[in-house]
Amino acid sequence: MSDFDPRGKANRALLVGVSEYDTTVPPFGVPGDLPAVKHNLNLLRDVLPRGRVFGDHEVRVLRSPTLDDFDRALRTAAQEAEGLLLVYFAGHGAITAAGDELFLQMRNASVVAGGQAVFPGAEMVTTMLTMLAAGRAERIVVVLDCCFAGNAGWIWENFRDKRRVLLQLSVQANHRIDAGDGTGPTPFTERLVRLLDRDGEVRFVELSRRLRELMREDGYRTVRGDPWEPRGRWEPEEDVLLSARPVRGERPDPPVRRPVRRTVGPERGPSAIRRAGVALLGSLRASGVAGWFGRWGALPRTATRITLVLALAALGLGSYGIYNLAAGSPSCGPPLELRVLTDPDLESTVRSAADAYLTSDANTTGDGCRRSGITVYSAGSADVVTALQRQSDAWQEPKRDDIDPQRDIGPQPDIWIPASVADANRVTAHQDIDSVVALTPDGEPLAYSPLVLAVPKSLAAEGSSGSGLRLNELITVLRGRAPNAEVSRPDPEFTDAALLATMGLYHNSDAGSAEGLVRSPGPPAPTAADLLCTLPDDSTVDRTTAALVPEFLLKSGVGCDRATRVPRVAEYPDDTAGIEPAFVRVGWQGADRDREARDTAAEDFHRWLAGSGGRAVFAADGFRSAGGDRDLLDPRSPGTGVDPTPPGLPTSDVEHQAMDTALKGYRDADGPGRVLFLIDDSGSMGALWNGPSGGPGLVQQSLGGLGDDDRYGVWGVSGLDAHAPYKTVLPFGPQKRDLAEKVIGRIGIQDAQADPHAALLAALDYMAARGADDDQPRLIVYVTDDEDDNRLTGAKLDAVLTKARSVKVPVAMVSLVGGGCDKGKPDERISGASGGRCLDADTDLGAGLHDEVARTGTGED
Repeated sequence: MSDFDPRGKANRALLVGVSEYDTTVPPFGVPGDLPAVKHNLNLLRDVLPRGRVFGDHEVRVLRSPTLDDFDRALRTAAQEAEGLLLVYFAGHGAITAAGDELFLQMRNASVVAGGQAVFPGAEMVTTMLTMLAAGRAERIVVVLDCCFAGNAGWIWENFRDKRRVLLQLSVQANHRIDAGDGTGPTPFTERLVRLLDRDGEVRFVELSRRLRELMREDGYRTVRGDPWEPRGRWEPEEDVLLSARPVRGERPDPPVRRPVRRTVGPERGPSAIRRAGVALLGSLRASGVAGWFGRWGALPRTATRITLVLALAALGLGSYGIYNLAAGSPSCGPPLELRVLTDPDLESTVRSAADAYLTSDANTTGDGCRRSGITVYSAGSADVVTALQRQSDAWQEPKRDDIDPQRDIGPQPDIWIPASVADANRVTAHQDIDSVVALTPDGEPLAYSPLVLAVPKSLAAEGSSGSGLRLNELITVLRGRAPNAEVSRPDPEFTDAALLATMGLYHNSDAGSAEGLVRSPGPPAPTAADLLCTLPDDSTVDRTTAALVPEFLLKSGVGCDRATRVPRVAEYPDDTAGIEPAFVRVGWQGADRDREARDTAAEDFHRWLAGSGGRAVFAADGFRSAGGDRDLLDPRSPGTGVDPTPPGLPTSDVEHQAMDTALKGYRDADGPGRVLFLIDDSGSMGALWNGPSGGPGLVQQSLGGLGDDDRYGVWGVSGLDAHAPYKTVLPFGPQKRDLAEKVIGRIGIQDAQADPHAALLAALDYMAARGADDDQPRLIVYVTDDEDDNRLTGAKLDAVLTKARSVKVPVAMVSLVGGGCDKGKPDERISGASGGRCLDADTDLGAGLHDEVARTGTGED
């Protein structure tokens, strides 16, 4: 057998789940939405990186995509994967009358019945396999959790390159299945996750066999009432390693949740009784009592049931006794899953802590079962605070496309670990009166890491850690030694560490002047690790740039660490607070079903995290002890340029009002912003026009980053008249958001081509005349499908690049197709020349454009 081990290779996992559909009303709609699919994606996103085959950055989640979105993501994954490519799909599946093709229905799917049904907005499995096989991956694993999944087996049998393709299908051919009640994952994916979430190595073939056994043992049935049987397809000599978590003690097979049947109830009915009878007779034979029944196989089914029930009654066994006899010795129940939301700078450490806790004695019962599972995820700190303050009801039940914390942040957390307890105080101080969330912060921080100015060693002062100087003074002294030195800071809206650094910058200085100390072209890096990763892209920048980052990164390093990075020395400002991760219990109104068990599980994890187990994880990542001493938790390995006894303020001294004030100062640093939106409304945009991911929809969502004092306008770009390459849709000036959204929503597709060259030159000239005498931020946004880029080549492209460099107005190029921002493409070159950002369909366009606009404007949502 060829046992493929993908570790160390460029692997990719694409997790696709369609939980919401645009059309669910007969006669053209799909059967309905699938809320369970959201849980599927969250669980798989958490478990795959823990298996050590896929890195965090190698797992991409695609939620409710259109067919075009799905195809773009599929192509990207196929192009990037060199080792293992795993593609998971959960959603509706459909087949033709012949059953010889399976259609995976995406968000924009519909059904057209007739002599031969057709399925617009759906991907044929044949097409998907062909696209995947065109890539370089050595092995391809496809997992389908949908109705009729087994019909893909016939397609695989006739596929030309099936040797490197392995299929795991949730059900046998020609069968529909139940997705569950939506409060948890689908039955198939729940078992898939449980089998992956284990110590040791997990291989495809054994996983496939165990999935079939589990579904059979638990008595699940398809919609037509037949046994539910997952199927796998692979060549006899092939197998693939899917997970390789280090073994930390023996554990039993992962537990699974027993199903709730709609007709006969849990573990009742003929199949349950028959299974119980088999178990009972085995016991009776062993004790010599089996002669009561003779040979099981000699009795008709009905007689068997009657005899068995009478015998069980005679023995005093009711249905509970039958269940226990069938089940054998006590097995592990499904562990309660805790959802832990944290600051992006802390995600790696908190994930390591969760991994260590899961297999610790503190989380293991006397029977060797896990008490709880943990899902760790992160989101921008400002977004989290806003959601907990004012959007908790939408977090429970989203009602609008533009406010959906489930989509933008993640599932409702049970535990929140911000980098400062002041975040919790920010929430409670301004929480909506009708909020459905309650926070219970613990007063003792888990660890501490000061904020430092990480200076290239060649620029650092001899034998000085900067003690006794304010942050602004450290920067001034640095530039006195090296006039060309620059200072970079991550995004203050994304992490607490960057916001605390911003508070230090604003001490005894106005926001506008302070921002001048750290201003750099293009958008800021989202996290401190991202900042340290991007510096070596340019060796000159790396040698001359100091970074405002948490000290622990100088010890633990970051995932992209490379030999070319210059060594850095930590200089410690004495007026800037460090980060102190805090444990905050999050309670939700109406979540009463398992409240006591959830509280117990959260408290157990908290106790471990605050004890020696948690301290060991924080120590390994370079944190210090919290409290007055602030010693290195691991003094044996302080890290390059780290001071054993640094100055600095503990975060507990920070007032929540000061954080809000600094964030507002950052947003308003240069006064109100000016944004000019260009929307390509030419004929080719028709397929990319409607919905929240279409051209107008993306611009409407981004308006949340603009406030009442900002000025903006919208142009529609179409027509080949060089003197009029656009029409004004929304005149430039202050706007009311609701009215602006209505105007943008009324833009229609034009029967014309677009001239991006002429439109961009006109936009750059227009914005150059607005703001030449002040420092207020400006931005041009161009949303396009790149179909007319043939007019953006050669001398025309050079003219746009020259103008962009001279005008110095950032241009955010937003491509609605995949690959638009690939190196050397016009979009990438224009955004780079202007100091703007390039976004394409391979990224989260909605969130990316909103963030880019918010950096220019003064909005808050």
